Amino acid sequence: MPSEAGGMLTRCAWVGEDPLYISYHDEEWGVPVYDDRLLFEFLVLEGAQAGLSWSTILRKREGYRLAFAGFDPVKVAVFGDVDIARLLADPGIVRNRLKIGSAVTNAQAFLRVREEFGSFADYIWRFVDDKTLHNEWRTIAEIPAKTAEAERLSADLKKRGFRFVGPTICYAHMQATGMVNDHTVDCFRWAELRSGAATGAASTGRRSPQGGSS
Repeated sequence: MPSEAGGMLTRCAWVGEDPLYISYHDEEWGVPVYDDRLLFEFLVLEGAQAGLSWSTILRKREGYRLAFAGFDPVKVAVFGDVDIARLLADPGIVRNRLKIGSAVTNAQAFLRVREEFGSFADYIWRFVDDKTLHNEWRTIAEIPAKTAEAERLSADLKKRGFRFVGPTICYAHMQATGMVNDHTVDCFRWAELRSGAATGAASTGRRSPQGGSS
């Protein structure tokens, strides 16, 4: 598939010209993540996004990192009333009491999952049989908002006490963390991820990305 036009890299149509979006798309989106801290970070950020644009959350990402102890679930799990009050007054994050409370609740549930499965990564990657699902979308209009895998993940997370984990949020999490490759086929990243040649800030953790097909 072509990946260049007039000497310029072809990217997914949703990227546009925002440098922040370009960096996120090129370096992180769709790179398989096996690092628990980073998986927790995406859970917090995607829960915060509900009803908002992803660009809003990306611009507040550093604020979230500072406010939520570097996205350390062990530290966030013991946040109490003083911490909640501090977060509600923090302009660096989305000051929504339900979303802030869910981050704490989810940290506690996250630790329970990790204790049961050894790591959150081992738990969550089971929902795609431990390998990336490589889709072959030609346009962004073809990409679904949720899938059967996301529905199953959402139901299981809710059963385990997680909040702000509806199927659409779960599918966004799967896309971001490389459980699915939803770059369109004309995007230069689609082929890189399909071949396993892609690297990026998110490519960290206990093992190397595995290939697969949808």
